[in-house]
Amino acid sequence: MEYCGNRAAGEQQQQPQPQRRFTITDLKHQAAEYYRSNEVPQRLEEVLNAMFYQRPEDFYGHLANYFSELSKPPVITKLVGKKVLDGIGRPTLEVEVSCRVRNCVKRICSSMISSHAEILENASPEAIDADEREREESIKIAIEWINESLNEMFIGLQPTDQHKADELLGEYFAKKAEADEERREAEKEKEKEIQEAEASGASAAPAPSGKKKPNKAAKKMSVLEKPIPPAEPTEPVVMGSMAIGCTSLAFAKTAATLRDMPLYLHIALLKHDQESPKELALPLPMATVLSCGKSSPGKLNLLKEVMVIPPHWLPVKQGVERCVDIQREVMKLLSQTTNMPSSVGEGKKTSRDAAKKAPSPVLKKMSHLGCLVTGFESLEQPLALIQSACTHLSLELGIDVYLGINCAAHELIDCSKGKYEVILGTFKSPDEMVDVYVDLIRKFPSIMTLIDPLRKEDCQQWITLRNTLGSKCYIFAEELCKSVSKLMENHNTPKCSGLVLKYTNEAKISDLCKITQLLDGRKRISILGSPDGETSDDSLVDLAVGLRTRFIKLGGLSRGERVAKYNRLLAIEEELGKNGRLGDREVHEFVDYTEEEEEEEEEELESTDITARTERSAT
Repeated sequence: MEYCGNRAAGEQQQQPQPQRRFTITDLKHQAAEYYRSNEVPQRLEEVLNAMFYQRPEDFYGHLANYFSELSKPPVITKLVGKKVLDGIGRPTLEVEVSCRVRNCVKRICSSMISSHAEILENASPEAIDADEREREESIKIAIEWINESLNEMFIGLQPTDQHKADELLGEYFAKKAEADEERREAEKEKEKEIQEAEASGASAAPAPSGKKKPNKAAKKMSVLEKPIPPAEPTEPVVMGSMAIGCTSLAFAKTAATLRDMPLYLHIALLKHDQESPKELALPLPMATVLSCGKSSPGKLNLLKEVMVIPPHWLPVKQGVERCVDIQREVMKLLSQTTNMPSSVGEGKKTSRDAAKKAPSPVLKKMSHLGCLVTGFESLEQPLALIQSACTHLSLELGIDVYLGINCAAHELIDCSKGKYEVILGTFKSPDEMVDVYVDLIRKFPSIMTLIDPLRKEDCQQWITLRNTLGSKCYIFAEELCKSVSKLMENHNTPKCSGLVLKYTNEAKISDLCKITQLLDGRKRISILGSPDGETSDDSLVDLAVGLRTRFIKLGGLSRGERVAKYNRLLAIEEELGKNGRLGDREVHEFVDYTEEEEEEEEEELESTDITARTERSAT
């Protein structure tokens, strides 16, 4: 009885208080105040008065559009990281962005980014397995960052605020990079302790008897003409860094979708502080036709990519068609002929030269770059092959089409010899490499670009090459541009015509805008290049157009993930043409860097003189 009584008392205490009842008049007054505070009567009167005169065909559609402009800006509600496959079946990262738009949660878009790792060719099975494990681990960490920390960080943020988003991403990555560096240092200390323990525990080896043998290594080093600068240590990639670049790109695509504009125009607005450019000029495509690098079956190592470049005045559609025709003609010549064209320069064939037979090229396979991997014996053979293909098509090299070469010289250095293995068994010093390129340009003056002709450590040879050939072709650096975010901090940039930028790892959209602005200010050329392993995401083309890069390096005109980007470039050209916003490309102007150096030295002397006078007057 006592328990029941207490329970009844408790129930009486928990009974809710009677709510106040509102009359119809009260509710009407509340509703009127609610709508008045949100300016509904005023807005309705404005739109209805305007519609009476406009008489839109879709009455309620017009109302929906009118009120949608008054809604709150969209905000991010969810980020989702996923593992997907790239163009050659390797795992890579995808980020999906969902937003609340007019009180509805919608999936807006997704972005994919290529892995930081290069494709290992002719590597040992152990190296390939280690590369795959590292890739899997990096993607796993990136997905954890996105689905946990980054998802919580960006809920409620407006995706149109790219600067704020990139700032938060940069701060987050800086903490992760610092933790990663501490982890690596701890591992090094642990390894050092283990090595010291093993060394102290090992018994001392008996001293060798007899005469002391000469130091062969020292004798070998004395053969070197000049000691080469040691290679800079490779900066480790932070595991999971793909999450930063992929998320930044996803925000840019989301903002463009929500603003109902193409991505390239959104990027152009970001670069120029929301000032819309009147015209946009499309970048020139650099289409890879042949790959004759270190992994090719022939003796030639130097020409990793042989590219064809349309002239600046040719529309993209005709330029791409011309590149396709050349690629087909090259494949036709490779399959039908048993002898290569004589390895001579343009317009310098003789009957005696034509009688000389060169070994037939070794056709291996279609590369991941979308071009043929072919073996050759000399530097001139692949270029002469393309020259023959152009002749069959009634095209003249240097007028109707130009050549570009990605040398990838950093892959050919033999540190023990201090030389580059240009051809199997043929080694060249850094100074001799300059002579190789001078001779090649002399034989083939239609070569417009040289990419990575030397290691970045060979600073003096970069200057010599630039001063020698800078007035005849462009000389670009690509290898040092792996990390766009750290590129602006790098003061050891080779003296060259410009840089080939790649959007990978922790790079952010804001970084691309800043680095291209910096290059524009220094009168240097920016190129946006695709990485080794490409995805089906064609945003790279929009980035190149919006950033107004001079060239775009997409690989060959084979493989779906690469052809998709060429198709996107064609679509943008058609769209800009219809809107009357397609601008003309700049005429190619090669720079005499010797004159530029003299001007820079004069400016430095003037600056030093002004500083000295200022200090004297202050004293």
